Amino acid sequence: MKLMNKLSMAALVATSVLGTATEIQAISLTGWTGSGSFGTLGANGVVTLSPTGDSQYGYVSTSGGVNGVGLPGVGGAGSPTNGSVINSPLFSANAGDALEFFFNYVTSDGAGFADYAWARLLDEASSEVALLFTARTTPGGNTAPGFSMPALNATLAPPSTPIIAGAPTWSPLGTSSGTCFSTGCGYTGWINASYSILAAGNYRLQFGVVNWNDTAFQSGLAFDGATIAGKPIDPTTPIPTPALLPGLIGMGAMALRKRKAAAVEEANEA
Repeated sequence: MKLMNKLSMAALVATSVLGTATEIQAISLTGWTGSGSFGTLGANGVVTLSPTGDSQYGYVSTSGGVNGVGLPGVGGAGSPTNGSVINSPLFSANAGDALEFFFNYVTSDGAGFADYAWARLLDEASSEVALLFTARTTPGGNTAPGFSMPALNATLAPPSTPIIAGAPTWSPLGTSSGTCFSTGCGYTGWINASYSILAAGNYRLQFGVVNWNDTAFQSGLAFDGATIAGKPIDPTTPIPTPALLPGLIGMGAMALRKRKAAAVEEANEA
């Protein structure tokens, strides 16, 4: 009976260690790579924290962007100028796994200057597997999905989003924060995107944003909560595998022995 109690207590300690190790932390962008302007940020201006409850989110912005990062051959009349893009670390997925994330498009541009943002699923060779979503500056109608853009492969909730109008205050916009060129400026609020992986393989998730036809009045994209089959793409806390459980139980048993030895020493001193 005493042995069973000790094993149960050791397992409880091990479970406590395991529970601590599997806590999901806010997005850190550890292992993500990109070009242009990107980073992490807490609640700022019109962009609140995401529905995940994380303490920060990731972002890309055209402010400080570079040339040559737009989607090839899309967008209608005109052309992309400068922007930013970021790619997740490589992750494995099985057919049918759910890829999910949240995004929030913010733009200070308007009228015919149709900046846009996107997310894509890429394969191991960085070739496009699926265009997941687009969001685009427009003087009327829905910002997401973007007009004159290819069909989406992800399911969005809500399925369509007119802009929340007004000069958006958000520090990643640089000097454009708090300004508005014309009708169409504002932000979408947080939108959920979900996509079912079609085939097992190794993938990357890409987020990007570009200016359109000029480099003035900046736009950006906030993103958060990227998961595959319910697990974060970039966990900042190691998740123990079943092979580690014996070691964790051993750690628990060792902690119990130390506690018992300390109690005996205190009794002898008394």
